[in-house]
Amino acid sequence: MRYLVLLVVLLVAVAAFYAAWRWRGGMLPRTGLVLAGLAVMAAGAWSLKPKGLPSHDDGADVQALYDTGRALPQAPLKVFHLGHSLVGRDMPAMLAQMAGHDYNLQLGWGTALGEHWQGRQAINGFDQENATPRYRDAHEALKSGEYDAFVMTEMVRLKDALLYKDSVASARKWAAEAVAGNPDIQVFLYESWHALDDQPEWLSRLPTDLDAMWSQILWPASRETAKATGRPVWLIPAGQVMAAVVTEAEGKGIAELTNREQLFNRNADGSLDTIHINDLGVYLVALTHYAALYGKSPVGLPNQLIRADGTSATAPSPELAHRMQEIVWDVVQRQKLTGL
Repeated sequence: MRYLVLLVVLLVAVAAFYAAWRWRGGMLPRTGLVLAGLAVMAAGAWSLKPKGLPSHDDGADVQALYDTGRALPQAPLKVFHLGHSLVGRDMPAMLAQMAGHDYNLQLGWGTALGEHWQGRQAINGFDQENATPRYRDAHEALKSGEYDAFVMTEMVRLKDALLYKDSVASARKWAAEAVAGNPDIQVFLYESWHALDDQPEWLSRLPTDLDAMWSQILWPASRETAKATGRPVWLIPAGQVMAAVVTEAEGKGIAELTNREQLFNRNADGSLDTIHINDLGVYLVALTHYAALYGKSPVGLPNQLIRADGTSATAPSPELAHRMQEIVWDVVQRQKLTGL
């Protein structure tokens, strides 16, 4: 849309300048055409300037809902995942192995919640990402009432999602649809991360992004679920877990893990993929989902798991897996927004 606006502005301005150049009458009309062209360009520049984030929502009206905690599941859940490649196929598959539960998903390439809401035609990479028996249309799934937990996440860069993708309204609509389909469903927001080479610096920004941006989706969605059920949307703090693990790894090392890049994929040419995690990162995020969804310590869960395609995932050493599990449980327990 921004590019379309820019094109229209340029065409109108060029037309005005061309008309002024071709004008064979008096100077006054020619001057008027030039001024009109300049005015169009100025108006276009104003409309295209970067917008600031909406005024900060402190969630004061919903934060008390997190004080009482939540009822924890006593049996395996049926889970629906909505998101993009930071969900992927492997993380839900590893999580299901940890918990022994069933799940379905709907994914896309960098897909915003609003694009998921619009449906298949708005989702880049729909056919490729959802070529799995685990796919189910998200609207159909939630309206069925068959799911115990709904986990959604927003695209990154998150600031762009908030500015241009109508994140707040979209999260509210998904939350409302989930509880309309099943009033007993627990709704979760999966907090992810930005690219390693994005600014501000990756590690230092993770704690501030939670309050500055992720909360701006969490609070409005919680208002929707609270109206129907008296419960908020709970947080799956994967970004905070990654910050804690990386801080310790880069500080003193955790077995074979000594830096953040070891959690991320490599491209075919050997260069670092600065946003997509590898099997170690997927394992860490799956542990975080397990702890948040079930309210149970992940300490003692297996370290050797299978990817969604049936191949063996690269496993962390027993020492690394154990310390990851401890850090996950510490972060999830201490984070009030998980409801634990």
